[in-house]
Amino acid sequence: MKVKKLLSVLLATTMVVSTMAAAVPVLADAGEVQEITWMFWDDLDATEDLISLGYKETIERFNQDYEGVYHVTPITTNLEEYYPNLNAKVDAGQCPDVFIVSPGPNLDVYVLPGVAKDLTDDLKADGWIDTFVGGEGAFSQQTYDGKIYAVPLNIAAACVFYNTEMFEEAGAEVPTTFEELLEVCQKLQDAGYTPMTISAGTAWCLSMLAGYLCDREGLDLDALAAGDESWVNDKTLAAGENLLALSQYFQETAASDSNDIATANFYDEEAAILLQGSWVIGQMNGASDEIEDKCGVFSFPITNDPSRNGVIAKSDSLAVSATTEHPEACIALLKYFTDDTAQAYTAEVGGKIPVTNVEYDASVAPKQLAYVMDVFNNADYTFGFYNESLLSTEAGADFDDHMVAMFLGKQTPEEAFQGVEDFYAANR
Repeated sequence: MKVKKLLSVLLATTMVVSTMAAAVPVLADAGEVQEITWMFWDDLDATEDLISLGYKETIERFNQDYEGVYHVTPITTNLEEYYPNLNAKVDAGQCPDVFIVSPGPNLDVYVLPGVAKDLTDDLKADGWIDTFVGGEGAFSQQTYDGKIYAVPLNIAAACVFYNTEMFEEAGAEVPTTFEELLEVCQKLQDAGYTPMTISAGTAWCLSMLAGYLCDREGLDLDALAAGDESWVNDKTLAAGENLLALSQYFQETAASDSNDIATANFYDEEAAILLQGSWVIGQMNGASDEIEDKCGVFSFPITNDPSRNGVIAKSDSLAVSATTEHPEACIALLKYFTDDTAQAYTAEVGGKIPVTNVEYDASVAPKQLAYVMDVFNNADYTFGFYNESLLSTEAGADFDDHMVAMFLGKQTPEEAFQGVEDFYAANR
């Protein structure tokens, strides 16, 4: 499948945003400023992440343009603590007016109990929805019972980032199969480099690798959900053995390293390979002036079946509180996050794929963005992160935990996947 077709499918099934900028209302009589909050998983005043800094610019632009009408105050935390803090606020009746979410089960948590606002009418008003790539049919991951509950901001793909200089010095070439990946890691290790950096301290990072390995073996999540197939089978056991084989090339502190630390190991040139979402481009380029020129990107290698050449893709989305006192201000903020200014920044500075038809200058965009687009060009399909694609948020967390336990040697592959199967059997 070529890039235009693949991106069109991806956009039409997972994510969509608007290119329309909000029009500042003209008030006949000066009234009280409508104050809203926006919750995000990064400290906007301390971050070096270029995507986060773009969000900060959007907030500042919104507040300036709507001065005296609307005002938004960010509530920020870190990624690991974001959902526990958000859920605590929801439970206390203090839900932020606008908050970032991921599609799939993580969004279900806010849709099913009525926490997230139905945005369908807002999207259809004034033709806003028609400006989205794919139109109304592009919201499948944000739609429940025919109603839309979130607006995505950008597209990211999980790719393998590598240090081109380390590869050259080790005499390693970009691998296309898993066996070749193991051989590359051995060459890197023999040359004195730490082959791969990954976080098991942040469980979803390790489960991202496990998800790729399961997908490459042809695992059918729909069959598992329906009970037509068990989590304990030749495919999952092969994936588990492959994870353990690759883990011998991880950094020594992988078990305790957080996502940020594992990522820093790569852009600080302490490791040669990083498996991560393409949102990391903004993080690494914001922290290092040198990594862009020596950072290559390749798709996660196949194992046995050449047709199993998909790519994990996702977006961050914005939801609105169903109990907000200022829905007009919230919708105006969503439009600012998806207008041409914000979307051009997404590509030209942040290195993520914009989700509107915005024109941007590819010549000034991070070099890694073009490489990520090549990954799409050579992929046959897309799929979601396993911890966001299973039966529920709890099922995703259970999968994560068993993958970490397997990596730590506390469970064999058969025991780990039996644990996942037991959860499924009890919760289908």
